[in-house]
Amino acid sequence: MAKQSPDLYFRIRDNGALVFRLDTENRHRRLDMEHVATVNIAKGEFKNQGDRVLTGDEEEAIGAWITARRSLLALREMEAIRTAMEQMNLAAQWAQSKATDEQLDAVTNDLLMTMHDLRSVLVRRAAERARDPNE
Repeated sequence: MAKQSPDLYFRIRDNGALVFRLDTENRHRRLDMEHVATVNIAKGEFKNQGDRVLTGDEEEAIGAWITARRSLLALREMEAIRTAMEQMNLAAQWAQSKATDEQLDAVTNDLLMTMHDLRSVLVRRAAERARDPNE
């Protein structure tokens, strides 16, 4: 027989999640949510809430959620970078074909500083990778 996963709900927040145990087997026949743990995604750990005791299945489910969430966030981060590259291409096309002199005056210095900063970081990181082939 397949192992049934615990009934947990993860309320996402900036640096992780709050974990709630779901209870539908109560005398009022309503859905109760008991805060049982707090997840810190950056550290990849979780802590019980107060004196709540987690079952082994719940701890396993929380660990699996942390792994899946970290994967999802990494994918989203890469997609955001790809979107930024598309936006840079669109900005170049806009500057070349549509922008007025006033619009260009309003954004040119900020864009140039942003691109200079990005280029500096990329060149430095490329040089670091060239020196240390293990990374």
